[in-house]
This record gives sequence, C-alpha cells and structure tokens, in this order.
Amino acid sequence: MGTRTGGGTQTTSPTTQARSRRGVAVAGAVGAGLAVWVIAVPVLGVDLAARVGDGELVVGAPAIALAGLVAALAGWSLLALLERVTSRARGLWLTVAVTAFVISLAGPLVQATTVATGAVLVTMHVAVGTTIIVALRSTARSVPPSERPRALRPRTGR
Repeated sequence: MGTRTGGGTQTTSPTTQARSRRGVAVAGAVGAGLAVWVIAVPVLGVDLAARVGDGELVVGAPAIALAGLVAALAGWSLLALLERVTSRARGLWLTVAVTAFVISLAGPLVQATTVATGAVLVTMHVAVGTTIIVALRSTARSVPPSERPRALRPRTGR
C-alpha cells in the first residue's frame, strides 16, 4: 500500500515494491516458456513430446505455463523464507537456484523424443530459469536480525 506525501505523490514501501517485482518475475517466467512454445510448436511445427514411462506425453501450452508458474513460485517462496532466517539470503538463494536449474536440465535431455524436442525443451528451461534467477535475484534483500519475526531471530547468550 502506498502513502501520500506532502506533494500529493504516492510512495510504496520496499516490501510492496519487492512483491510487485516478484509478481512480474513470475509472469515473466510463464511468458518466457510460452514464448518458446509459440515459436517452436505453432510456428516451426516441432512435435513437442516427452517420454513418460513406456509412452509419450504431448507437452502443450498449459503444461508449460504451469511448470513456469510452479518453478517461479517455488523460487519466490524459498527467497522469502531465506530472507526471514538469514542475512545472506541473496547468495544462498542464488546457489540453490542455479543448482536446481542445472539439475533440471537433465529432464529434457533424458525425456526428449527427438533432437528437435530436446533442443526446444532445453531452450524453454533456459528461458524460464534465467528469467526466474535474474528477476528474483534483483529483488533479494538483507533483513537484519532485529527486523525478522521474533521466532526466527538468532538467540543470543542465555
């Protein structure tokens, strides 16, 4: 929520600004995956299918949007948690995010049914992962122990 200043302008708190920017990051991640899908499937005609067990699963726009949404919300949630419990949230989050991103690349490489499908799935992963990492990292903030919820503050000598 904003507050009015003497000049009639409205200011927003850093928390509100971070939430807004993180919301844009989530939307950007979904949009990045869908943009790659639009170019690959309807425009270039790539049949996007992944191996699942003994069969194949067609990878459509809803699945891509949902995957981008879940990944971005998971990243946001972890960042918010880390900001509450440590002053090194940005660095820790970046390490976890990049590690998860690299590990997630194994999925499209193993499950792709064709080279073209593998290339598209990897491109989607890179587009979504890069969007999430760059956008959310820019919103990370250090929260001093005195501003963290009481239950999460480090205990000092008893």
